[in-house]
Amino acid sequence: MNPSVAVAASCVMALAACTAVQQRYAPDEGRSYALNCSGTDRDWDMCYAAAGEACGAGGYNVLDRSGEDVALAAAGGNSSGHGGSAVKTNERTMLIACKVK
Repeated sequence: MNPSVAVAASCVMALAACTAVQQRYAPDEGRSYALNCSGTDRDWDMCYAAAGEACGAGGYNVLDRSGEDVALAAAGGNSSGHGGSAVKTNERTMLIACKVK
């Protein structure tokens, strides 16, 4: 295998195991987070685990949650467009607010 392909593949696999968490601030000045748990190797449980880690024992409220299945075209095939493949991924996002004690 080409070394640059191996490095790229390992980077993609490492990122697929993570949940992206971005801190925001809620209208009540409490902490809130936007979580992105998209990908074929992730699921809603990973989002909920990340929410629990972000807010700790105080807990959190789910403000918004959305998800959908998305098919992405992959490279390949011939000049007529036949023989390629498609990859199905799941888009999952959740907005949470940490409970104020």
